[in-house]
Amino acid sequence: MKAVRYLDIGLVVVTAPVLVLAGAPALGIAVGAVAWILQRFAAVALEARARRVENVRVAVGLNLFSQFGRAWLVGLAILLVGQLSSHDDGLAAALLVLVAFTVYLATTLAMRAIGGSSAAV
Repeated sequence: MKAVRYLDIGLVVVTAPVLVLAGAPALGIAVGAVAWILQRFAAVALEARARRVENVRVAVGLNLFSQFGRAWLVGLAILLVGQLSSHDDGLAAALLVLVAFTVYLATTLAMRAIGGSSAAV
């Protein structure tokens, strides 16, 4: 079941080089992949920290910071690559993140439906 939790990361790692070889904008794919992987590792670390905290308010604050901070990280990465490089790079980064998020959401919902952890994965 651990492998299913990180299916989105595996998908990004495997498909990013294939997309670049197929002609997708390399910078956009790289930025999207790095942003997605960084935010997922940040999520795991922050959620683990929130589970260890005894104060409920601190735990809720960490989880809120995790959710909003990760969204801003990915959003700003896409925006910056689109503005500083080309719009095609921004589009490639956005599409890669969209697909990764869709896989992440589907696996999270499936894990919860079959009795996995109620905490975010």
